[in-house]
Amino acid sequence: MPIIVRAFRPEDAEDVAAVHRAAVPHQVRSPEAVVWDAFRSPAAMRRHRLVAVDEDGRVTGCADTGIDVESAEPGHGFLLTEVRPDARGRGAGQVLTAAAETRLASLGVTAVHSRVADDGCSPGFAERRGYLRGGPVRYLALDLAEAVLPEPRAPLPPGTELRTAAAFTGDLRPLYEADVECVADEPGDMVVAPVPFEDWLLLNWARPDFDADLTTVALVDGAVAAYSVAQVDGRDRYWSGMTGTRRAFRGRGLARLAKTASLRRARAAGYRHAFTGNDADNRPMLAVNARLGYRPAAMQWRCVKRLPPR
Repeated sequence: MPIIVRAFRPEDAEDVAAVHRAAVPHQVRSPEAVVWDAFRSPAAMRRHRLVAVDEDGRVTGCADTGIDVESAEPGHGFLLTEVRPDARGRGAGQVLTAAAETRLASLGVTAVHSRVADDGCSPGFAERRGYLRGGPVRYLALDLAEAVLPEPRAPLPPGTELRTAAAFTGDLRPLYEADVECVADEPGDMVVAPVPFEDWLLLNWARPDFDADLTTVALVDGAVAAYSVAQVDGRDRYWSGMTGTRRAFRGRGLARLAKTASLRRARAAGYRHAFTGNDADNRPMLAVNARLGYRPAAMQWRCVKRLPPR
């Protein structure tokens, strides 16, 4: 029987999260976050998720699509296709990708950004469909339950203090401004522009998997200098969504200080497995993570496909 591709429904959330865990085990995704992404993302993203259903009614794959609101140039979109490992080779990835590209083209997207696993199969799948391989992204894992984390630094450098993001609920703009600056310096295939503050709130602060009590901020003389964002699955997995240091404060070890404090609190809260991802060119963060005990878990390739303008 042919594979059925249809729009995501809220009742698919558990199945889609299971697909994600099976296909990309080094990332963190909860059913609640799946629903949030589908229905609460900024309107400008035009986000839409497709699912592939087999003859037994089982969700075997999914495709997440939308407009990339961080792009400084119009016409950039994203497509992330995932298929359960035990369902690969049956055409689900092909029909999902084709349907998703058709939708993106209808939105005026001319550059489709994606990532594929370095598994000996997925890069070839993407290249046969017109995707050009870009740079690699390295995913790292830490056995948080057994890790020997650095001892808390005492005393902190003069003028330095650590707070959780929960302390900023009255005024989140200092965190927004720090994030905009740090994201602009990340390696990638696209020139980025600041996301509007209200959209940033939706994409970061309001997410159900964002943990304000684990997210840690380093301040110097009262100014936000560095931060480490924590996302969790509510079970045993912790993800570093972003760790960054503002330009004026780099080279002082503040990112490592913030991330270490976040990891310590995550372990105390019962999380056992920590994951993060870095562009292969992001040597400073790769060095920070190596010193914290992270080890290679997987690699993906950034890919871009050009669609003809409509």
